[in-house]
Amino acid sequence: MTKQIPNLFTLLNLVFGCLAIVVTLQNGIIIQYASDGTQLIDIPEKIWMAAFFIGLAALVDFLDGFVARLFKASSEMGKQLDSLADVVSFGVAPSMILYQFLRMSLAREEDGLNASIIWLVPAFVLAAAGAWRLARFNLDDSQSFGFKGVPIPAIGLLVASLPLIYWNNQTQFIVEILFNKWSLYGLIVLLSWLMVSNLPMMALKFKDYSLKSNLPKIILLATGIITALLFSWLAVPVVFIVYIILSLLLKQR
Repeated sequence: MTKQIPNLFTLLNLVFGCLAIVVTLQNGIIIQYASDGTQLIDIPEKIWMAAFFIGLAALVDFLDGFVARLFKASSEMGKQLDSLADVVSFGVAPSMILYQFLRMSLAREEDGLNASIIWLVPAFVLAAAGAWRLARFNLDDSQSFGFKGVPIPAIGLLVASLPLIYWNNQTQFIVEILFNKWSLYGLIVLLSWLMVSNLPMMALKFKDYSLKSNLPKIILLATGIITALLFSWLAVPVVFIVYIILSLLLKQR
């Protein structure tokens, strides 16, 4: 029975991913106009809940591996189940968030609410790239303590931070970036490429407890804490960028 405990954590990851999709789909678009004629777009509260559920999915995704090692219950079934859960929680659910952001970006344009669905389809390129990356990972035994391409949970968390960044940093600059369809398309292409690329990425696992081998992880943690205190949810993209830089620097050593 204990051998199934890690799989229960993995299934919980999947449940959180499904909940994230549900609350994202329940959002509408509220467009208002200020007294000076400025167009204001409101993101209904439920999309914030999607970010919350993706965060919970990431937490249990981290814990299932830890629990599997604790109970010595690693299995091929667990590996496959983990990938299936990840593609939903960190592929499909973030794609739905991007889908809603694209809808809101189009809503700012004249007759944008009647725009063709073709303009929204690119949101799901992220999910497709995530599925490709996970399938490749399952066939590659060389990625135990390092990855080829950015792991899909990192991509999912980055996208999940977008509605939180909007709510906490409603400056004109941030709004223009988040609700510009071309910047969103560019983000989708970049994140999809990062997943399917062969860039060497470090795993956040501890092989030992020496300072030297864990220094990059400590730097990443310190960066997250400091930037969170200074910039709130903008810390997520900052940590994401630092993670990529540290991984590439480690490869050069």
